[in-house]
Amino acid sequence: MLLDAASLYFRAYYGVPESITAPDGTPVNAIRGFTDMVARLVTEQRPSRLVACLDLDWRPAFRVEALPTYKAHRVPGEPETAPAGVPEEVPDTLAPQVPIILEVLAAAGIATGGAEGYEADDVIGTLAATEAGDPVLAVSGDRDLMQIVRDEPVAVRLLYVGRGLNKAENLGPAEVAEKYGVPAGRAGAAYAEMAMLRGDPSDGLPGVPGIGAKTAATLVGRFADWTDLCSAVLDRGDTRLTPPVRAKLAAAAGYLAVVEPVVRVATDAAVDLDRPDTLPAAPADPERLAALATRWGLESSVERLLKALAAARG
Repeated sequence: MLLDAASLYFRAYYGVPESITAPDGTPVNAIRGFTDMVARLVTEQRPSRLVACLDLDWRPAFRVEALPTYKAHRVPGEPETAPAGVPEEVPDTLAPQVPIILEVLAAAGIATGGAEGYEADDVIGTLAATEAGDPVLAVSGDRDLMQIVRDEPVAVRLLYVGRGLNKAENLGPAEVAEKYGVPAGRAGAAYAEMAMLRGDPSDGLPGVPGIGAKTAATLVGRFADWTDLCSAVLDRGDTRLTPPVRAKLAAAAGYLAVVEPVVRVATDAAVDLDRPDTLPAAPADPERLAALATRWGLESSVERLLKALAAARG
C-alpha cells in the first residue's frame, strides 16, 4: 500500500473540526484524522507492506521549466521552499501538525518515502513501476494517479478517495477505461494523454483549446501512444484526425511538445525510504508513541492504529 500522505492529511484537516485539540489547546485535527485513516485502511486492506509517500518538492523544477504555468496559480509571487513533507500553501494550523504526523509514523514503525526534487505522485509512480512481487494499492485523492494502474507484471490499483473514504473507488485499467472512455489495454497511459489534451486548471495545465474530455478520450483511443498522436498532427494525410481537430492540435504544438513530462508521473525517481516497508505488527518505539499520544491527546487514534497493525500482521 502506497499512501499519498499529503492528500490524506489535507483531507483529514478539512474533514475533522479544528475543535479537536491537544490538552494544551493546539489543533490536532489533521493528526487525528490522518492516523484514523491509516488505521482504517490497514484494517480494511490488510497490506503486508506500506509506505507513506511524501512531497519533497511540490512544484519540481523540471516540470516548471517545461511548463512555467504548472501550479503557478497556487502561489502568490515566487514559490517558497517548503519543509520536507509539507506542500504549498499549508494552512497555519496544519503546518505544525505535519511533523507530528511524521513522528507518529516513525514511532509506529511505518515507512515514509520521498525523493528530492519530486512530488509524492512520483514516489508512488516509481515504487509501483518497480514492484515485481506484490500487488500494489495506491491511496490518493489525486486523479493524476489513475495513470499508474496496470495488470502486469503485478496488479497496480488506485483507491481513489477524492470523495472520501466512505465513497472510495478501487480503480484498475477496466474501471479507468469505463469511467473515462480510454482504451482498456493501456488505460493508465491513455488517461495521462487524455489529461494532457483536456488540461487541468487545478495544476495550471491549459490543455488544447477546443478539446474537451470526451474528444480527448476519443483521440487517444485512435493512436498507439502519445508519439503516434503527435506525429499525426504533422501528417495531413493521416485520416485519424479531422481537419478541424488537426488545426486545434497544430495551434497548440508548443504546448504538446513540452507537456508530457509535466503530466506523466516519474517512474525512475531516487526514492529514499526511512526504514524497510514491511508493515510492523507492533510499534518500533512504543515509549515514543505513547508519549506522543499523551502529549497530543491521540490516545484513541493511536490505540486504533495499534489494533489495526496487530490484526493485519497477526
